[in-house]
Amino acid sequence: MIKIFDKDFDINKILSREIQSYGEYEESVRQIVADVMTGGDAAVKKYTRKFDGVSVDGLAVSGDEIDEAFASVSPRFLEVVEKSAENIAEFHSKQIKSGFEINRDGVTLGQKYTAVEKAGLYVPGGTASYPSTVLMNAVPAKIAGVGEIIMCTPPSANGKVRAEILAAAKIAGVDRIYKCGGAQAIAAMAYGTESIPKVYKIVGPGNIFVALAKKLVFGTVSIDMIAGPSEILVVADGKADARHVAADMLSQAEHDKLASAVLVTDSAALAKDVAAEIDRQLETLPRREIASASIENNGKIIVTDSIERAVEVANAIAPEHLEMCVENPRAWLDKIKNAGSVFLGGYTPEALGDYFAGPNHTLPTGGSAKFSSPLSVDDFLKKTQYIMYSAEALEKAAADVEYFAESEGLDGHARSVKIRFGGAK
Repeated sequence: MIKIFDKDFDINKILSREIQSYGEYEESVRQIVADVMTGGDAAVKKYTRKFDGVSVDGLAVSGDEIDEAFASVSPRFLEVVEKSAENIAEFHSKQIKSGFEINRDGVTLGQKYTAVEKAGLYVPGGTASYPSTVLMNAVPAKIAGVGEIIMCTPPSANGKVRAEILAAAKIAGVDRIYKCGGAQAIAAMAYGTESIPKVYKIVGPGNIFVALAKKLVFGTVSIDMIAGPSEILVVADGKADARHVAADMLSQAEHDKLASAVLVTDSAALAKDVAAEIDRQLETLPRREIASASIENNGKIIVTDSIERAVEVANAIAPEHLEMCVENPRAWLDKIKNAGSVFLGGYTPEALGDYFAGPNHTLPTGGSAKFSSPLSVDDFLKKTQYIMYSAEALEKAAADVEYFAESEGLDGHARSVKIRFGGAK
């Protein structure tokens, strides 16, 4: 049964995100990463046997395997994946940036963008298959101009990667694919093995082992983010359809027992109707056990005295996904300051964003939308600055540079300017 809180709720108490203690896993992940650093392919295969129960002769997925997978999936699947890839490409193409240059009196200053040469994409396995993750990560990387995309994903019990994932990877333009998952895959991409190339950036979601491994290798490589359990917050007024709201909340609750589904509404009647609908829809949901645990542990309905207050609550929570199931939803868009992705109106369910609409589904969680952004083309680009002064321009600036350097006690810096004009030996 989902919990309902009335107008006198304390937002800091009922929705505080507890700091998770993962100490019991950290040493295991550290050992896995260290083993892969020194043991390479052999260590990756050892952990694949241990955690996935699969022995693989070679880690690389062959071209024949990819072609076989592509031929085995239904034409309808390929049609939908290709449409989704086109939508994702259309949206992310608008994110392309160009550099700039300033020229004045012998001075040239500029900034240029360069794509990451090699990016690593992690695609989880486990209880579900995620070809959508392939698209959401690989398509922006391709648009950014990444030279090579390396993908790691756990093999199934038969030693093969799921056909749907391979088909999506071919459509998205992934260059190389490897049969390994977990912390060992992250370590392999961060440090390189005999088979798996070292990359410069690792993106993609995963379980706690993957998250901790990404955290551990950060600095050796860049990462996109440390993603937590999935979240949805629905702001709804009294005219919203309780069936739709309940279904949208359950769409995220079925992800994970730790997922969070929250409704904030100014209607006590809607709150009761949604609670009843959640119970009713859970009865026929295939992933009922997971969704029920999520609703029981983290599901909440909050009743406020206005939609304006509901939006304030949403900004305080900073959810991964925010649905605005209210009249004239666009009128509220500028008031929303903290959210990963916003879904406007009663006919824009969050599932659209997961699969098809085009904006990225890799989003900040755990309140980090207050200071971070969805995955984008920017994540695969680096900014480089450049400077060029003529002799005359440097001579004009020399006294100021020398004074600034000497005021910091860095006489060598000052000398490097003076020496060009005979002022130092």
